[in-house]
Amino acid sequence: MKFSETWLRTFVNPPLSSEALCHALTMAGLEVEECAPVAPPFSKVVVAQVIEVTRHPNADRLNVCKVDVGSGTPLQIVCGAPNVAPGLKVPCAMLGAELPGDFHIKPVTMRGVDSQGMLCSAKELRLSEESSGLLILPDSARVGDDIRSALDLDDHIIELKLTPNKADCLSVLGVAREVSALTGVPMQAPACDPVPPAHQDKLPVKISAPDLCGRFAGRIIRGVNAKAATPAWIKQRLERSGQRSISALVDISNYVMLELGRPSHIFDLDKVAGSLEVRWGHAGEQVRLLNEQTVTVDERVGVVADANGVEALAGIMGGDATAVTLETTNIYLEAAFWWPEAIQGRGRRFNFSSDAAHRFERGVDFATIPQHLERITRLILDICGGLAGPVDDQQVNLPQRKPVSLRVARCHKVIGVTIGAQQIGEIFTRLQLPFTLQSDVFTVTPPSYRFDLEIEEDLIEEVARIYGFENIPTHPPRAPAAMLPNTETQRSLHALRNLLADCDYQEVVNFSFVEQEWESDLADNQNPIKLLNPIAAPLAVMRSTLFGSLIQNVRYNLNRKASRVRVFEIGRVFSHDAQIADGDFSVRGIAQPMHIGGIVYGPSVEEQWASKPSRQVDFFDVKADLEVLLVPAQAKFIAAEHPALHPGRSARIELNGQPIGWLGELHPRWQQKYELPQTAVLFELDALALQQRDVPHFDEVSKFPLVIRDLAVVVEQALPAQALIDAVVEKIATDPAFKTLHSVALFDEYRPKTNLQESAKGLLHNEKSLAFRFCLQDTEQTLSDAQVESTMQAVTQLWQQCFNAKLRQ
Repeated sequence: MKFSETWLRTFVNPPLSSEALCHALTMAGLEVEECAPVAPPFSKVVVAQVIEVTRHPNADRLNVCKVDVGSGTPLQIVCGAPNVAPGLKVPCAMLGAELPGDFHIKPVTMRGVDSQGMLCSAKELRLSEESSGLLILPDSARVGDDIRSALDLDDHIIELKLTPNKADCLSVLGVAREVSALTGVPMQAPACDPVPPAHQDKLPVKISAPDLCGRFAGRIIRGVNAKAATPAWIKQRLERSGQRSISALVDISNYVMLELGRPSHIFDLDKVAGSLEVRWGHAGEQVRLLNEQTVTVDERVGVVADANGVEALAGIMGGDATAVTLETTNIYLEAAFWWPEAIQGRGRRFNFSSDAAHRFERGVDFATIPQHLERITRLILDICGGLAGPVDDQQVNLPQRKPVSLRVARCHKVIGVTIGAQQIGEIFTRLQLPFTLQSDVFTVTPPSYRFDLEIEEDLIEEVARIYGFENIPTHPPRAPAAMLPNTETQRSLHALRNLLADCDYQEVVNFSFVEQEWESDLADNQNPIKLLNPIAAPLAVMRSTLFGSLIQNVRYNLNRKASRVRVFEIGRVFSHDAQIADGDFSVRGIAQPMHIGGIVYGPSVEEQWASKPSRQVDFFDVKADLEVLLVPAQAKFIAAEHPALHPGRSARIELNGQPIGWLGELHPRWQQKYELPQTAVLFELDALALQQRDVPHFDEVSKFPLVIRDLAVVVEQALPAQALIDAVVEKIATDPAFKTLHSVALFDEYRPKTNLQESAKGLLHNEKSLAFRFCLQDTEQTLSDAQVESTMQAVTQLWQQCFNAKLRQ
């Protein structure tokens, strides 16, 4: 694979020198066999325009030229090139210039005429082995510019020696992907915008061999000018990639093959008889190819045929009969996915190979065929003109991308370096490998352009490549044996997943980038973290809450007739935080905590005979689930408002006095906006707080009977019942008078609704009655009535002093 460094840097431009870039590619497994400069060193050679040419008075083969070099004063230069003519732009070596071969330009007198420089050929600048005259520059070259910058002569030609498994790097785009992954510099791929059809003509194509061709796409383009000149920039890139320029149509096809790794073929539409058929060959069929070789095919060779017979060897080379020429006006542009097994060995069988076969037998991206067809079409229309028809895309048998698993522990063992799961995930992200992580096992789904990822060792190799072979320390083999501690005060995210799964939840995995409107609605976040290069226009910001994605999950399921949805997600959220510094797993100014969020919608239980009519889920159903998740800790649910939640049915969750999350019903405004027929209950908590837990301790089980007492008090309606319970619980731990109290719970609340009820119950309009049940027990003796009454009296006094509570009469 040979290409121009400048071409590569139009895709991704890392701050590396040519030498450092080649070293990085080599150490990543893409061996740079050669990195050669386009031109040898020379100086003071500029773009010049010939103003006037006259015959030398004393020499038949010399001309005296007046040349504009941009200095304001024309130079007189004696030149013997046969192609010199007024108006041409050519390289001019100024006085004092140093050309290849240690050749210095000095003022000279040639046959009595002074010469103030030298007009140069490509051979004299060592840009070509041969030349028949001056190097003619394009009209766009500016007079006076340094020729090195005008022709990009400071470029390098990089040649890679790729292993057979790296078919994804047989293009500049593929190499750019690797450079982006190695350096972290974003990659800019060329635009493949759809070309609107100017007519509706299609060429009928029949795929008779799905085991040969999995996808075939093509379009008709009418009225092209095949005689159009290939732009200089395409010619230059082709030449520096080892390709010669043939014609505009052929050059464009070759250019996109090198750029995107997409081999294609252009048929002369007027030479195609009837329709095309993709099939296996028939014994004895012959075809004359573009390389002027006539071959005989059989049932093991794939072909593209029309009514006249075979017109091309599938995935290898086109036929001469339908090839485009300078007289071609209507073409059929084709790009396809050929199964590697159907192409391997076929070219060698006929003692030749081709760039297309070299790629197809290793595997070519099957998902981007229409986009690449649009890229070729746009170049043809821009250079050769014409009217394009619609794309006819047939998909009959595409590869199934089987997920490949990677165990973090296995990766450590094979590489010999401890690489964290997060770092492995980052490597996969940089390599654009989609993955999921569960219990330190990555499950990677290979992209459509990666045919080399089949087993766990393939993924380990990818991790090692991007991590850097040079970063792996050299040390003798060792096998330390150590007993690792198991931290009892912390539980894993996997344990939390299991708890939620036991509560009838299913896990979902969503993108971390969401719609900006979600952030504004559900988090009141007017300044979200914006993406520099979003994968889609709506997904332009990083999420600061999981609520938006979870609501979208519910909508997705409702659209597919699911009436009951219970899902959760464990993922990171992102927000601005000036206190965060750069680190191995952090970015300056960006907080990335792990959150656990969930949403419940529909009936509280699955439909069954014992639960009719079914009851819709409510706040307290989900509160019970969270209490299970928090065990053994006991959190407080404090009424509070959140932008996404119902103002009267939401609570802030606090643990040990610190807020750790939210619970509540979806706000009616958002329920209506996001088209949910019924309300949903959401929660979101800090995963780190849930992972922490106290070490279990022993409490003696009493052998003595439990004593139960009920107590009803009257308090102000604004006073929450939890405040009374908290006061008692605090005393149990510190006051001996409360030591026999085992538990306290609210079992009744009464609020008068009318004045008649107030007078009947002895309550004022702003009062309520709360009834509590107390359980008392001692581990050393049976409690006496006096002891029980003493404890209850202490409770009554506590509430009277703290809350002005009075006993219910």
